[in-house]
Amino acid sequence: MDRSAWKRPFAGGAALPLRSAPGGLRISNQVLAMKIAVLLSGGVDSSVALNLLKRGGYRDLTAFYLKVWLEDELAFLGECPWQEDLRYARAVCEQLDVPLEIVSLQSAYRDKVVEHALAELAAGRTPSPDILCNQRIKFGEFFRRMNGRCAKVASGHYARIGQRGGTFFLERGPDPVKDQTYFLSNLGQSQLRRILFPIGHLTKEEVRLLAAELDLPTKNRKDSQGICFLGKINYRDFVAFHLGRRRGDLVALESGEKLGEHQGFWFYTTGQRHGLGLGGGPWYVVRKDVDRNIVYVSHKDQGELRQRRRFTASKLNWISGRPGAGTVQVKLRHGPELSPCRLEFLAPDRLQATLDLPDPGIAPGQHAVFYQGRRCLGGGTIE
Repeated sequence: MDRSAWKRPFAGGAALPLRSAPGGLRISNQVLAMKIAVLLSGGVDSSVALNLLKRGGYRDLTAFYLKVWLEDELAFLGECPWQEDLRYARAVCEQLDVPLEIVSLQSAYRDKVVEHALAELAAGRTPSPDILCNQRIKFGEFFRRMNGRCAKVASGHYARIGQRGGTFFLERGPDPVKDQTYFLSNLGQSQLRRILFPIGHLTKEEVRLLAAELDLPTKNRKDSQGICFLGKINYRDFVAFHLGRRRGDLVALESGEKLGEHQGFWFYTTGQRHGLGLGGGPWYVVRKDVDRNIVYVSHKDQGELRQRRRFTASKLNWISGRPGAGTVQVKLRHGPELSPCRLEFLAPDRLQATLDLPDPGIAPGQHAVFYQGRRCLGGGTIE
């Protein structure tokens, strides 16, 4: 492992002095005295982020655990980890002698994220709730709550922030698998100027090794999976609780033949392959008829799947200014894959993207996020 990676500057301009290193960036006393609010989830990433700030000399740190509404209300659907998460968060803070506060954001989550996600599912679209969670809750409602209390908010996201003059840029981290810029693509200048990502320049392996060296209480915790507001609640159970179940047909797109049945189109997304319960596959979801509750499927190499090279997107958010028309890269879902595409602007808030190669998983409602090099430009909602 390259230990010098732990001493590279992180987003916000501070060095990473687990051990002091010759040539490391000097941080002014004024900066080190800033009030920093640190989002602490009880996981290893945010725990390492807090440790790096503390060991980097920041003197006025307060950790915050954000409590979301359905960890209580829907506990009967599955194991809700918030009490365990909070126990780990407290242990990390006690180890560092950093105060911890609990902030209740149940109403904000329900109104600004969950209701939107359910409305999108009911309309046959595929929402991206984690993008809204970051924009509207962690760096939205929480910012509002902290107004006047802190200069910066830090989190354990894998992303970097660059700055040129008075403009801030969102940039991918070095770990292509863990990079979280896709989920941060709806942020704006007023948010980025107040954010620190202390582990954004590290890989997951480096974070794990650092957690072990620091003997953090969270060093052996597994990464959380799934949607931000669900915890360990099963996503399908969550959707069924709110939208119910309604029998419908699984139909082959090309032949019109009924292949099976399903319990509601809202359980499926375009490009989905697993969980269809059909033989003779692979089968992929290619279309949903909301009015008739029909889910159409096709083989990967047939029909419409070959034509999925073009889509339109609206509700655009450009982080540091709108790019010009031309070739960029796009992520159609969270992951390491970046696909070349060409942008054509149809209106100030609407564009058409043409992929170099077809993609079977272009789903209305999901976010398309655009990149130039390591810089995340922003994105929009697929129509």
